[in-house]
Amino acid sequence: MKPHWLCLLFGLTLAVAARAAEIPAVQVVKVNDRVHALLGPMELPNPGNQGYMVNSTLIIGEKGAIVVDTGFTDEIGAHLARTVARLTDKPVTHVINTHHHGDHTFGNSAFPGAKVISSEMCRQLLREHEAEWLATVEGLVGRKFPNTRAVPASEVYPRDSRTEIVIEGVRMVLWVPEGAHTMGDLMIWLPDVRVLLGGDILVNEITPNFRDANVKLWVDVLAQVKELPAQTIIPGHGPLMTRADAAALHGRMASLYAGIQAGYAAGLTDSEIRKKLDLTEWKTLRHFDQVMGNNINRAYLEVEAAAF
Repeated sequence: MKPHWLCLLFGLTLAVAARAAEIPAVQVVKVNDRVHALLGPMELPNPGNQGYMVNSTLIIGEKGAIVVDTGFTDEIGAHLARTVARLTDKPVTHVINTHHHGDHTFGNSAFPGAKVISSEMCRQLLREHEAEWLATVEGLVGRKFPNTRAVPASEVYPRDSRTEIVIEGVRMVLWVPEGAHTMGDLMIWLPDVRVLLGGDILVNEITPNFRDANVKLWVDVLAQVKELPAQTIIPGHGPLMTRADAAALHGRMASLYAGIQAGYAAGLTDSEIRKKLDLTEWKTLRHFDQVMGNNINRAYLEVEAAAF
């Protein structure tokens, strides 16, 4: 009997592990008849969420559909594709990436035949940093993803441009700023329904990450965003946003950067500056402890470089 119970216990253990490894369900929010926000978990990548922690968007066109941002692995991309198939029977003809980070791009391969669109710099950075981002998700989740690979864009748009195009009958403006969260960001403005897809330039209820940012340019872009007549903003992470939410994010970012500039001008180090900054509002956001120290250091180095 003992071997039988050991086998049963081992089987139950495997079953529990399998359940724990399931990718969390997509939270679908219908913005209007054409646009569905596909909201992911807000935790950092871990074994429990299998690396799924990003927002995507489904835009339903006349004969086909567009998916914006596709997740951190081919498995997450397939997970999103199944959700899309439940929402529309139209094929996904286009994928748009808002920037090169793996959590937004590595699911592209789950949409074979779709034309991939991004900024020109996003394509370059995705090619250069593919191995780094794959190692990141494998390390954080704790297993290999042998079928995950970068699928760079075949159609790209230059930095510091706004291009109006029509895809599947949907009018949109592809807004590629000079730089912000990364140097390859792209936002999508849907003027007919007043919806902005912000990528990680706009995040809600979490601490934005400065690791690849030009913070000064990011603050400038947010100042422009809050002037758009947007009714709904779909951020890269977190719940849907309003113009007021975007303005609040701009205010926090501008105040933080100004405080770091003032501290540098006073001859303080980044650690000394952190002690003087009012971070009360920031501390209410998710991931504050994990990223704020690096954020302040990154902004400090940017201010220092600008002074030379």
